[in-house]
Amino acid sequence: MAVCCDLEVDVNGEETFMVDKKIISSYSGRLSKLFGKSTVTKRNLKVIFNDFPGGAKNFELMSRFCYNNGRIDIIPSNISLLHCAAHFMEMNKYYTSEKHNLLEQTEKSLEEINYWTWSELLTALKQCQDLLPVANFPCLLEKFMDSLVGRVALSSETSPCASTSSPDSSGFRFSCDTRSTESLKNSFSRVTWWFEDLLILSPTLVEMVIKTMVSRKLDHVIISRFLFFYQKSKFYNATADEKRKVLESVIDMLDTLDMSSVSCKSLFGVLRISMNLNITKSIRSKLESMIGYQMDQATLDNLLVPSPNGTNYLYDVNLVLRFSKAFLRGGGGGGSQVSLMMLRKVASLMDLYIAEVAPDPCLKPSKFLALAMALPDSARDSFDEMYSAIDMYFEVHAGLSEEEKIKICCALNYEKLSAEACIHLSQNAKFPSKSAVQALISQQFKLKNLLHSTNGSKCCTDSPCSFNTEAGNKGKKGESDQQVVLYAGKLDFCADNEKLRAHLQGMQSRVMELEKVCRKMQTQMTKIMKSKVSSHTNARSLPKLCS
Repeated sequence: MAVCCDLEVDVNGEETFMVDKKIISSYSGRLSKLFGKSTVTKRNLKVIFNDFPGGAKNFELMSRFCYNNGRIDIIPSNISLLHCAAHFMEMNKYYTSEKHNLLEQTEKSLEEINYWTWSELLTALKQCQDLLPVANFPCLLEKFMDSLVGRVALSSETSPCASTSSPDSSGFRFSCDTRSTESLKNSFSRVTWWFEDLLILSPTLVEMVIKTMVSRKLDHVIISRFLFFYQKSKFYNATADEKRKVLESVIDMLDTLDMSSVSCKSLFGVLRISMNLNITKSIRSKLESMIGYQMDQATLDNLLVPSPNGTNYLYDVNLVLRFSKAFLRGGGGGGSQVSLMMLRKVASLMDLYIAEVAPDPCLKPSKFLALAMALPDSARDSFDEMYSAIDMYFEVHAGLSEEEKIKICCALNYEKLSAEACIHLSQNAKFPSKSAVQALISQQFKLKNLLHSTNGSKCCTDSPCSFNTEAGNKGKKGESDQQVVLYAGKLDFCADNEKLRAHLQGMQSRVMELEKVCRKMQTQMTKIMKSKVSSHTNARSLPKLCS
């Protein structure tokens, strides 16, 4: 066949080729449509391609196919290039015969993908990655992803090198020559051997891999470990902009996983890194929500995040408030209801955090109150720690008004304060008098209920045999009743603050004595009950003995 160079082709501004228009057009629908059926020979024809996939190197490869009568060796190292060139130049069955159809030849070669080595598969996938900005080949990528993920899934169940020793044992083989035999002996290596190999992939391709892994139901724990490994490895020698893109992509992918499979500690590590990278608001919100879902696994050190620039607070209080909101929306991930055990763990953590930030002189009362009321009352069995934190806050913020103090004290559940805390509060001049009164009312209510339940139990256990025991304690009982009356009597809440505090101090000893008396009474009732049960048992067994 006579060859003439009558067509000039500029490929992406990289290189210019002189080719035979007739030969190239006979295989390319794109050029065939461009020049039509005209037989007129024109010199100095020129075509400019600005987005030819694979650039000048791939145009030369495609030209070799045309000049060789539609024959070329299609191997894993060039299949991606040829497939994309065939798409771009429209080298399909509508313009050429099946025998010389480059597109169908590449698709037929892809049917052998299960017999490629692992290294060949990675090479082909890397070529796809390099072609991504200018090419669109979803079918090709889908085949590569399915094969890659299938091999990873198989290796998790067996050994990544199982098929190397026996190429025909699994229907495909892949290379593990970069892995030492020793490193594959433990189970962790068997499921993570592919981590380093996938570092060649861009965040865009890794997203596709992860999406396929999730659809194939691979272990989310392993996937999350890979993503943290990928993020850490990609940060070496990367620019700030590259780091930001990688981090945003990793957070996006982690958000698709089951939250129980993602390490809370690692998420906090990502959070600290993200503070200097200016990630988008939506991505930051996803990260904070993921951490919030697992707040019951966090530690105090995790929460002590420095406040952002432009704020005077020592720590980022708003961040912790967002964590707590996310936790209440669905702690444990997946929107599941927060369990009481998780709620109490978070409440204990919040109490530690509130105590840590309370001495901050720049912390506004509204923020402190928001922290104190972030969780419902049911999260705490005791409010003693909360009382201590409020006490510290009042000490550091001595200039607070009475109204501000009363608002903050609304966070206290006086019924869940211990007697010791109530006594301390009654003497604490830093607290408003209204709080002291509420603490006293709460203790009165508790003791009335205790006395009522004690008297109720006594009535249930009254019997002739109990009178002798009670008679010996008649004098003491009279004293205790009198003390209860003294304590439970209605206070004059209109008295001035000093008289109220003096009255409260005078009641401390009476409260302690009353508690002792109640404990003694409960002990005596227990003995009486045991005695009655024993007597009843003996009476029932007597007829048998007589017989």
